[in-house]
Amino acid sequence: MKRFLILQLRPETEASDAEYASILDKTGLTPNQTHRIRLDCEELPNALDVTDYAGVIVGGGPGCVSDDPATKSLVDARVEAAIMGLMPQITAQDHPFMGCCYGLGVLAVHLGGDVSKDQFGEPVGPSTCHLTQDGARDPLTAGLNSTFDAFVGHKEAVQTLPDGCVHLLASDPCPFQMIRWGQNVYATQFHPEADARDFEQRINIYKNFGYFPPEDAQKLIDICHSAEVTQPGEILRRFAQRYG
Repeated sequence: MKRFLILQLRPETEASDAEYASILDKTGLTPNQTHRIRLDCEELPNALDVTDYAGVIVGGGPGCVSDDPATKSLVDARVEAAIMGLMPQITAQDHPFMGCCYGLGVLAVHLGGDVSKDQFGEPVGPSTCHLTQDGARDPLTAGLNSTFDAFVGHKEAVQTLPDGCVHLLASDPCPFQMIRWGQNVYATQFHPEADARDFEQRINIYKNFGYFPPEDAQKLIDICHSAEVTQPGEILRRFAQRYG
């Protein structure tokens, strides 16, 4: 059985480790079934071939693909270049891919889409998503509740659907919550791996990163713990089951 390649972008070790644990929990994969690479501190193997892996999962992070390149830190620039360098392989092969939050921006930019902070940014916390007609038929989302809550928190968003993409999930504040390119390349604006504990930790870690006023941290934590978020993790489970 091929392993899944897990690419992570978070320079904060505590957040990165928790995200990886949550990906394992939601997918049902074991560490031995994955190859984890923290791109903030590791290089991709030379001549990496994505087809050596069952699929690729990209986690979230504090960087934004729409930021002016001149303002990006060396770490953010290196991480973005590494992932963007894999996208031609992934789309050319229509290789199984799940981009979570940041991964949606990377996929959209690679496909020539518009990603910016102009509109559709969302505050940290639960957001109600709903299935589109195509989402009701897709293998990863068919049979889910027609509406459900997912955890979000992003400054940038896809402004228009890139050519060739299928729109699977939407929300009122942010229309493009999940898309598919080809048959096997997926990306979500929300965090399918996250639960309330993950978001409590991230709120505390990133409270001075401009996502929300720092004094609102405890209020947002309380909102997250009061939400019922179950369906997004099923999407990750189905991804691992379908391609594993």
